[in-house]
Amino acid sequence: MKNIKILYCLLLLFSFTPLFAQDDLLNELNDNKNSKKEVADAAFKGLQITTMQSTKLAAKGEWYFLVSHRFGDLTNGLDNFFGLDNALTKIGGLYGVRNWLTVGFSRHTYNKTYELSGKIRFLQQEVDGFPVTIVGYTTMDINTKLKTDVYPDLKGSDRLAYSFQLPISRKFSKSFSLEVNPIYIHKNLIDPNFEKENQFLVAGGGRYKLSKRLSLNLEYAGRINEVEHDYYHNPLTVGLDIETGGHVFQLVFSNSQALNDVSYFTNALGKWDDKGIFFGFNIYRVF
Repeated sequence: MKNIKILYCLLLLFSFTPLFAQDDLLNELNDNKNSKKEVADAAFKGLQITTMQSTKLAAKGEWYFLVSHRFGDLTNGLDNFFGLDNALTKIGGLYGVRNWLTVGFSRHTYNKTYELSGKIRFLQQEVDGFPVTIVGYTTMDINTKLKTDVYPDLKGSDRLAYSFQLPISRKFSKSFSLEVNPIYIHKNLIDPNFEKENQFLVAGGGRYKLSKRLSLNLEYAGRINEVEHDYYHNPLTVGLDIETGGHVFQLVFSNSQALNDVSYFTNALGKWDDKGIFFGFNIYRVF
């Protein structure tokens, strides 16, 4: 546990340190405008592809209000009124500290979780220049549902879980964008029969623009070191982006109901060819 905390601190330090020098680099580039490359348009319209983070950040000074909802299992039919009886909700906010730094806070009904997040852009795709956008994203979850009645030896650190992600995207055309995302997740408290303390995944996602205000999105994450059973599955999600002026509205179908990154990637209960398909939506409102 001590090593994980040290690793977490080092990763954060590694993430932030070069970025304080980024402003100096930009100032140097401004001194020589002829050498400055034109930045490509954002690969994704939403801050999420569907549930996985995209490489889009909030602009400096922008506030985003976020509401996400995932209903229960559609395949149960009238037993749970097609999922309406068993919903999970996320309510949160994000703020653009700089054009290259976004911080966020959200509260989830799943495990009564509080999630802190940070998103940093390292490099940006350029027209006739650097080919991709590279972003760092990290979250820290605090599970407030855990009780000492069930876990008599419960410590404060047992409530914590972390995700570290490196989304890399490329906009190939006005209509088509792709992203790959290596992911590392650490949980301080687990059931060893069903999951591992440290989990690694490789995820990918894409966006195809159908019209001026409509796009089809798809994402999938494969667990590299899952335990030898199929209690949890790899998350596969399809969504539809609808741009409506001041906000982006996303309709989502997924085999993973949880909305916090740690649980979304590692606790997917459904199978697309069987039971466990969850419908929901994301709404981002920018101020």
